[in-house]
Amino acid sequence: MSQRPDRRRAETLSDLSLAVHAGNRMDSTKALRTPLVMANSYELPEDPSEISWSATAPGLYTRNTGVNQAALQDKLAALDGGEDAVVLASGVAALHAVFFTHVRMGDHVVVGDVTYEATWRLWTELLPQRYGIEATFVDVGDLDALRAAIRPNTKLVCIEAIANPTTKVSDVAAIAEISHAAGAILMVDSTFTPPPFYRPIADGADLVVHSLTKYINGHGDAMGGAVVGTRELIEPIKADAMVDVGGVISPFNAWQIHRGSVTLPLRLAQHLKSALAIAEFLERDPRVAYIYYPGLPSHPDHELATRQFGGRGYGGTMAFAVVGDPDTQNRFVANLRLITSGFSLGHDDSLIVHTGTEGGRVPSYPLPFRTLGHLRLSVGIEDTDDLLADLAAALDATFPSRVDVDVTTAETVSA
Repeated sequence: MSQRPDRRRAETLSDLSLAVHAGNRMDSTKALRTPLVMANSYELPEDPSEISWSATAPGLYTRNTGVNQAALQDKLAALDGGEDAVVLASGVAALHAVFFTHVRMGDHVVVGDVTYEATWRLWTELLPQRYGIEATFVDVGDLDALRAAIRPNTKLVCIEAIANPTTKVSDVAAIAEISHAAGAILMVDSTFTPPPFYRPIADGADLVVHSLTKYINGHGDAMGGAVVGTRELIEPIKADAMVDVGGVISPFNAWQIHRGSVTLPLRLAQHLKSALAIAEFLERDPRVAYIYYPGLPSHPDHELATRQFGGRGYGGTMAFAVVGDPDTQNRFVANLRLITSGFSLGHDDSLIVHTGTEGGRVPSYPLPFRTLGHLRLSVGIEDTDDLLADLAAALDATFPSRVDVDVTTAETVSA
C-alpha cells in the first residue's frame, strides 16, 4: 500500500494541499482515498514465529494499528509538523496516554491551573491517589511562578494553548524554554488551536494533544484523540497506552476523521472570521455582562495571542454571560434558534452550553466566571450574518429593557 504524497513532497505543500493529500494510502484497488478497512486481523507470513506481537504498525492486528489509523496518523503528523503521531479513542484517552506513558511514581508534574475538566480530575484525584504522582497547578501566565513550581523531579509540564473554559492564552515558546531548561517534557493541548491555525511544535512543544472529536473531524459524528511529536516520545505511547492498555481508535472513526480533516483549513477560516465578528458584537451590547475572547483588545492576553498566532485568528470559541442570574442565562439560550445548546465544540454547527458558576474551584478564574457563571459558545461555519441575527433576536427576547450588571456582586440593575 503506497502513500501519496511522500514525506519529502509533503514538506513543500501548502496547508490546503496537505489537508487534501497527506496520509492518503493507495492500495491494489487504486482508490484515490484510503479505503475503510474494518478487519480486526491480517494474514500473517508463512513463518510468523519471529513477529513481535507488540508491533505498532498496520498489518498484524487492529489494536496494534489499523490501516485507517495509520493513514490518519500520517496526515496529523504532516499537518502539525511532527515526526510521528498516535491516534486513540478520544481526546481524554490521548491525554491519559501521555500521562500514563511518560510519568512514573515519584515524579512531579506542573499543570496549568485553567484546564479541561478531565485533565483537572486526572491530576487532582486519579493519578495522585492511585500512583502517588504529585501535581502542582500554577498560573502559567506568571512565568516566575512557573519557574518556582519546577522541581528536580518535574518530568512534565502540561498546558493548553487556549485554555478551556476561560480562553487564557499560554506563551508556548517561553514555557518551552523553562520546561526544557529543567529537563521536562512540554505537552500542549491544542484542541482549541488545530493546524494550520497554530502549530505548538514550531514554538518548542514536545507533544501536542488534540481531541479529534472537535475541529479536526469538524462534523460532530466521530470521536478520537491524537498525540503528535517526535518518534522517540510517540513510540512508547503506541507500545504502552495503545497496544497494552488498548485505547485504540476504531477503523470507522479513523476513516470518518480522516475524511473530515480534508476541509479543516477551509472550515477554520469561517470559524475564525465569524468568531471575531460575534465577539465584537457581544462586547458592544450592554445586555452582555462580560466576554472573554483573545481577539478582543480587552482580553488580557490579546497581545500574546496576536504575536503567537501570527494574525491568523484567535480561535472559534469564546466565553461570556448575559446580565442576570442562571435562569436568565438559560432563557437566553432557549431563545436562540440557529445556535444549538450542545456539549461540544469545533463542529460545523454553532454550539452553546451554560455551565453555571465555577464555584471557588479555581481562584485564578476571572471573577465574572465565579460570580455569574458563563456560556461557552463554539462558533460554527454558518453564515456570519445569520449567527449575528440569531444572537440579536435572542437578546431582544430575553431582555425587554436595557439592563446593567455589577460583576463584583452579580446584581442586576434595570435602566
